[in-house]
Amino acid sequence: MDLDGHTINRMGFGAMRITGDGIWGPPADHDRAIQVLRDAVDLGVTFIDTADSYGPFVSEDLIREALHPYDDVLIATKGGLTRLGPNEWRPVGHPDYLQQCVEMSLRRLDVDQIDLYQLHRIDPSVPAAEQIGRLAELKEAGKIRSIGLSEVSVEDLTAAQETTDIVSVQNLYNLTVRQSQELLDHCDREGIAFIPWFPIAAAELAEGSGALAEVSAETGATAAQVSLAWLLHISEVMVPIPGTSSPEHLEENVRAAELELSDDQVARLTAMAE
Repeated sequence: MDLDGHTINRMGFGAMRITGDGIWGPPADHDRAIQVLRDAVDLGVTFIDTADSYGPFVSEDLIREALHPYDDVLIATKGGLTRLGPNEWRPVGHPDYLQQCVEMSLRRLDVDQIDLYQLHRIDPSVPAAEQIGRLAELKEAGKIRSIGLSEVSVEDLTAAQETTDIVSVQNLYNLTVRQSQELLDHCDREGIAFIPWFPIAAAELAEGSGALAEVSAETGATAAQVSLAWLLHISEVMVPIPGTSSPEHLEENVRAAELELSDDQVARLTAMAE
């Protein structure tokens, strides 16, 4: 897939889970986290998604340690969420704060330009145009190559496009959670990358009866692999970013890109949310 001039494999890696419990602090096993990142690239992952709030800062530091100078791997990061403790997140979209986020991510990742910088959340207390506008200024200055958004509506996206080009959106979406379907359809039409977070939340459904369990049995693949393969099959702009701190789960997730599903299997899986 082409992402604003970068060619990437559509099965990416989300680097949130390589931090501590509650996405807070360092991982319990530092060396294992480093190995997972390196294994991901060895398995063919060319798109890694992170954020300054993961840790905070821990995920970006680990990525630099494991992978710098990155070579052909696109590192996407995000800013605009502050951390008050484990599992606590608060949007802050003051333009000066967002500029500080960009400057610090440049330093932690040790790059002159961030490949893809995503506004982690639109702060409702600050005009969205001011938030997007500051990122557009940083893009013009060469500190950001491409801009993306996270957890937005079609209206949010089209409004942001009046200020600058938007190459990606990152919203909650999986086999059973489809409230962003309208946005996905819009991205399909516009050729905008759609990055679903929490992409395999429905894997536990395979333990009982139903389409996911049936297709898992038919293909010999795990429920997680079927869930990820379904995402890749339903849209050419889909870029799943399953995250894990386990080398075993990492390989399982990446191998899902090799799974072929029939039209009937895709249809049965799609009907799960109806």
